[in-house]
Amino acid sequence: MATRTESPQAALPEPRRPELDAMRMLVVVGLVFFHSALVFATEGDFYVTNAETTEAITVIAGFGVVWAMPLLFLISGLGAWHSLRSRGAGTFTKERLLRLGVPLLLATLLLNPLPQWLRQRSSDPHYDESYAGFLPRFFDVHLEFDELPFLVQGEYFETGHLWFVVLLLTFSLMLAPLHRFLPHEPCRRLADRVAAVTLRRRGVVLLPALAFAAICAFAGMEEDYAGWHRWSYLLFFAAGFALAADTRFRTVMRRDARPAACLGALLFVAAAPGFTTGDDPFTDTTPPAVVSRALFGAAGWCLVVAIPGLLDRPRQQPSGAPAPTAPTTRQRVYGYLAAAVLPLYVLHQPIVVAVAYFVVGWAAPIPVEYVVLVTISLALTLAAYELLVRRTRVTRFLFGMRG
Repeated sequence: MATRTESPQAALPEPRRPELDAMRMLVVVGLVFFHSALVFATEGDFYVTNAETTEAITVIAGFGVVWAMPLLFLISGLGAWHSLRSRGAGTFTKERLLRLGVPLLLATLLLNPLPQWLRQRSSDPHYDESYAGFLPRFFDVHLEFDELPFLVQGEYFETGHLWFVVLLLTFSLMLAPLHRFLPHEPCRRLADRVAAVTLRRRGVVLLPALAFAAICAFAGMEEDYAGWHRWSYLLFFAAGFALAADTRFRTVMRRDARPAACLGALLFVAAAPGFTTGDDPFTDTTPPAVVSRALFGAAGWCLVVAIPGLLDRPRQQPSGAPAPTAPTTRQRVYGYLAAAVLPLYVLHQPIVVAVAYFVVGWAAPIPVEYVVLVTISLALTLAAYELLVRRTRVTRFLFGMRG
C-alpha cells in the first residue's frame, strides 16, 4: 500500500491567490489586441474588415483562442469556490445575479446594437438607415430553446462578446443548488483521494485533456464562442471549482507546469494544419477535422494547467519584516485594474468596432493601422471606465462593481 506523504494540512482550503486576478487582467486587456487583430483577418466574420487582410492573423489568434477564454472560466470556477464557501448558496446566487445579470442587461440594451449597426454600414455602402431606425430591428427577437442558454435570438440581435457573461451567469446559477444539496462529506472524501493520486503520480492532472478532446472532436466547435463548444466551458469552470478545494492541486500544477506547457504547444502545432484545410473544420466530420479538433481540445487543457502553474510562485513574508506602510505604485495599478476587469470586458468590443470603422478606410499598411486601432481603442476603453463607470455608486453597480 502506498504511503501518503502530504501533511494533514495539505487538504485544507487556502485563500484566493492574487496572481489569478493578474491573469484575468492580462486576458481582458489582451482582448483589445485580439479583437483589433480580427479586423485584419482573412478568415472569420468580424463586424468590420479591412480591405487588406492577412492569414497570419488566423494562426496568431488561434493560439490565443486555445487558452485565453478557457483560462477565464477556470479562474471563475476557482473564485466561485471561495465565494460559495464564504457566502453560502443563497447569497452567492443573489450576488451573481446582481454583478453579472445587471451589466449583461445594460450592455445588451445600450452597447450591443452598435457593432451590428456598423456591420451593416461597413458591408453595404448604400446602407443609410439611422441608428435609431435600426434599433427596432435589432430588438425584434424570439425564443429558441435549442440554443440554451442563449434563448433570445433574432435576425440582428446578438449577445456578441457578452456570451462569456451569459455562460458564466448560467454556470453560477447551476452550481449554487448543487453546492447546497450535494452531500459534502462524500464529495470531500472523493476530492481527497483524487488529490492524493494526482500528487503521487506525475501527469494525472493532464488526464482531463481526453474529455476536452472528445467534446471538441464529436460535439464540434463554435466560432461564435471563441472557437470552443459552449459546454466545454462548463468543464473548465467545474475544473476550477474542484481545483480550488485542495491545496495539493496547486502543488501539482506548479510541479507539472513545464511538461504541460510543452505538450500543449506540441498539440496545438499538430492541430493547426487541420484548421487551414477543409470547408468547415469546426464542424466537419472528416477524419482530419475530427483529429484536429481533438488535438486542439487536449492542447487547451494542457495550456490551462501550465499557465497558472508557471505563474504561481508563492512568496512568504520574511520573519521580522516590517509591515508595508503604504501601497506601492505597482500595487495601486494592480488594484485599479483588478476592480476594472468586468467593466473593461463589457466596454471594449463596441469601442474596438467603432474605432475600426473609421481606421479601415485609411490607405496605410496593416501594422500601422493595427497599432493605431489598438492604441485608440485601449485609451478610449480605459477613459470610458474611469470617467463613465468608476466614479459613481450607480454606474459601478450597473457595471457589476462592488460599491
